[in-house]
Amino acid sequence: MTTIEDANNALLKILDVGSKKNVVELGWIKNVRVTIPRVILTLSLPSFANSQRDRIVQEVRSTLLNFHDISDVQIELDNNIPQSEIKSENNVPDLQKVKGIKHIIAVSSGKGGVGKSTIAVNVACSLAKLGLKIGLLDADIYGPNTPLMLGVSEENPKVTEGIGNDQRLIPINKFGISLVSMGFLIEEGQPVIWRGPMLNSIIRQFLYQVEWENLDFLVIDLPPGTGDAQISLAQSVPISGTIIVTTPQQVSLQDARRGLAMFKQLGVPLLGIVENMSAFIPPDMPHKKYEIFGKGAGKTLADENNLKLLAQIPIEIPLVSESNDGIPISISQPNKESSIKFKELAKLIKHKFND
Repeated sequence: MTTIEDANNALLKILDVGSKKNVVELGWIKNVRVTIPRVILTLSLPSFANSQRDRIVQEVRSTLLNFHDISDVQIELDNNIPQSEIKSENNVPDLQKVKGIKHIIAVSSGKGGVGKSTIAVNVACSLAKLGLKIGLLDADIYGPNTPLMLGVSEENPKVTEGIGNDQRLIPINKFGISLVSMGFLIEEGQPVIWRGPMLNSIIRQFLYQVEWENLDFLVIDLPPGTGDAQISLAQSVPISGTIIVTTPQQVSLQDARRGLAMFKQLGVPLLGIVENMSAFIPPDMPHKKYEIFGKGAGKTLADENNLKLLAQIPIEIPLVSESNDGIPISISQPNKESSIKFKELAKLIKHKFND
């Protein structure tokens, strides 16, 4: 006859994708009860592991139904809400500083495809090269690309001791940056199909359930657009400043204006505009520049809103090729013009918040 010990031992083979620890050891499976022919248990996932819920439920069921005398598996979901997610009376979370982080810099864009993640990664690397302690939070839930850009997509973040929401993620460290990304927590090719409440939860968990250690700056790579992720972030933590990324094309202004207006409406400080892909610099003619995507959109957006045009980042072949190989250009080729621009931008941010 199947016992509780038998059930727990069988469940040891079900692993967390990130840490590779089993769900029993992590405390995600608890209160296992066996009453032949039924097993009842509680699934208690921390919010950062919610993307694995369906897979874990399926594996738990199939594993326990392999016992010849078990024909029914009942899984109760533990919906305990951590204290950090309790909302105030007006149903909006209070702004809450993140322990161990001095300043939060958000990198946003009104639309995809403008190189926002490239900007976020290279700004973070350039700040770290200035001797600052830097974290990078990849909050682009639907397209987490920063692990690939930093060459750590095969890494598995560890989880601290504890159970459920008492656990903390330990960031992956590379090039002096502490990185957390949804890319570490989902299997390759797995879609993330989440609505607003779950997005809000995972972003808050990425802020408050990670072992950030005395960072000078946390750079947050936001998803494109003006959706739940941006609103959740703005309503969760005091953001020191937001960088709006656009391209030189006049057509990109409409989307950038929407994103900028959203942050203004939410009362989030704006650092200024970064124009990416400002010109193409051919590798065999480094003194030539070709404005293949037009010109002027970054300056127009900055002037309209009385903001600074913080940087104009050119297109250089290593900016793309070496990023694909997991080495940001600000690390691999510091003398390239785009690297110099990133360094100047990092210095500007450092001086802006010189404590």
